[in-house]
Amino acid sequence: MDLLNALVALTNYVLLPAASYGSQLALGALGVTLIYGILRFSNFAHGDTMAFGTAITILFTWWFQSMGISFGPLPTALLALPFGIAVTAGLLLGTDRVVYKFYRRQKAAPVILVIVSMGVMFIMNGLTRFIIGVRDQNFADGKRFLITAYQFRKMTGLNEGLGIRTTSIITIVTAAIVVVLVFWFLNRTRTGKSMRAFSDNEDLALLSGINPEKVVTVTWLIVAALATIAGVLYGLDKSFSPFTYFQLLLPIFAAAVVGGLGDPLGAIAGGFVIAFSEVTVTYAWKKVLDYLLPHNLAPDGLVQLMGTDYKFAVSFAILVLVLLFKPTGLFRGKSL
Repeated sequence: MDLLNALVALTNYVLLPAASYGSQLALGALGVTLIYGILRFSNFAHGDTMAFGTAITILFTWWFQSMGISFGPLPTALLALPFGIAVTAGLLLGTDRVVYKFYRRQKAAPVILVIVSMGVMFIMNGLTRFIIGVRDQNFADGKRFLITAYQFRKMTGLNEGLGIRTTSIITIVTAAIVVVLVFWFLNRTRTGKSMRAFSDNEDLALLSGINPEKVVTVTWLIVAALATIAGVLYGLDKSFSPFTYFQLLLPIFAAAVVGGLGDPLGAIAGGFVIAFSEVTVTYAWKKVLDYLLPHNLAPDGLVQLMGTDYKFAVSFAILVLVLLFKPTGLFRGKSL
């Protein structure tokens, strides 16, 4: 019985939160790795792209709610998500035409584009704060739990309850669907194959008649969708604050680098590696150990390796170690 209680506690506080967080990081890292693999620069504005897309989705969510439109037990934000994606796509395409296209024509070095993306990052951050403000926004509605901890204890008779949040399941399922669609697009469609060819060898792709502007446009459209979806899922699961998404840039880049920057499959794997590492290191293991160990060996302290305020330090440490010892990542992406 104690073993089952320990397993439930582990699932409730580690496995489900890490799987949900990992899904969000995987989508964010997938957008970063697409830009790096196809447009050949590290986009430091990606976190604020997520923030902008989420802010627009929140505005549409509030509009729908004011008109009495809802999605039943599901969050209304899912109905507003396509509108957020569309506006974000327009912003990214406009930014590309006004800013990035000039540097592509000049054949600017990747480091120049990185610096330019940092400037875009600050502009997007300011724009997002101007649109929606700087305070936390909780926009989740609908049914909060699929199963509450009380219902679980009543059904099973266990001491430990398992609360399955609706947003966690939505995040995991949505991320799985989006990843499948992206891989299907890249591997099965003519445009997707053109993007892969352009990523592998730009000169050969141009000689084959591939339109580079079309590749760039489609890339930004996919990135807009991935960033907005990842941002909205993160906001639903926790809350929305523009500065939080700026902080998310570190674990997202860590996920992309760990998996192999430029490798889509690696980005997904890296997202879960970073998420499970952060949650495992910052979780207080006392409750699980109390169930597993004899009473006289039960720990007095929290058994927490690092406070939750320092969870991004885990991402930073993993990023540094990977860059030092395996710069191509787990899936042998493009070396930094």
